[in-house]
Amino acid sequence: MPEDSRPQPSGRRRHLLAMGLGGAGLMAASRMATAQTPATPLPLTAQTTEGPFYFDAGKVRQDITEGQPGVPVEVRFTVVDMHGRPLAGRRVDLWHCNASGVYSGYAGQVDDHGQRVSMRDRTFLRGSQPVGADGVAVFRTIYPGWYAGRATHLHMKVIDGSRTLLTTQCFLPDALSEYLYTQLPTYRRKGVREVLNRNDGIALMAGDTVLGAVREARDRYVIALTLVVDPTATAPREPGHPPGPPPGAPGGFGESMVPAEGMARVEAIVPGQHLQK
Repeated sequence: MPEDSRPQPSGRRRHLLAMGLGGAGLMAASRMATAQTPATPLPLTAQTTEGPFYFDAGKVRQDITEGQPGVPVEVRFTVVDMHGRPLAGRRVDLWHCNASGVYSGYAGQVDDHGQRVSMRDRTFLRGSQPVGADGVAVFRTIYPGWYAGRATHLHMKVIDGSRTLLTTQCFLPDALSEYLYTQLPTYRRKGVREVLNRNDGIALMAGDTVLGAVREARDRYVIALTLVVDPTATAPREPGHPPGPPPGAPGGFGESMVPAEGMARVEAIVPGQHLQK
């Protein structure tokens, strides 16, 4: 007697069962796709000024430090369209200043002592990465320093071939920046920052779409930001910039400078503190 003596379905019945199971699978897949696709389009990441210190260094690399001292950071950009679909194959460019607030590749920058410094032949803290199938581009770098007139930030571009889709910046939590800048010798500077996220004109105009999320890992910080990009867009072109600090002068919207010390400074840096009096 065969091991399974139950009657087997006819050929037609097997076909109908297979169709039914296949239909159920397709329906389930459709439901999953619907669940993963936002019902309404995602807000686009704000375009911002490029600043005066961009150039294509021609370096496709994940680690962009080139030996620059500072707190190790992993930067993870997730690049998607308005419907949350990964924009695989596009390119992300990242560049930012070093712990002393100086950019590579340019002369005419001024240090804390008022002396002009030149980094014309250097390429530190610049690089490009392709966007993977999951929409992610990852860089290894250091936490950026600061300079007068701007809040702490990173610069990015999303590029498709010869066309720039997005030029923007990523702003970081002021409380973390304050701690690193005041406690670590590598970042300690003459004077204190007068411009934070709350009174940086570029940060205020760009809004929440450019605020990076930071978490601790064992040996680094991880900065994450989702870049929502219109794949048919072209980022606005900017005129050439003269040497010097990037645009975004102190008090971009007429707000007063941040207090230099005391609880007034804490209240300016730590969210919600003015509500706890």
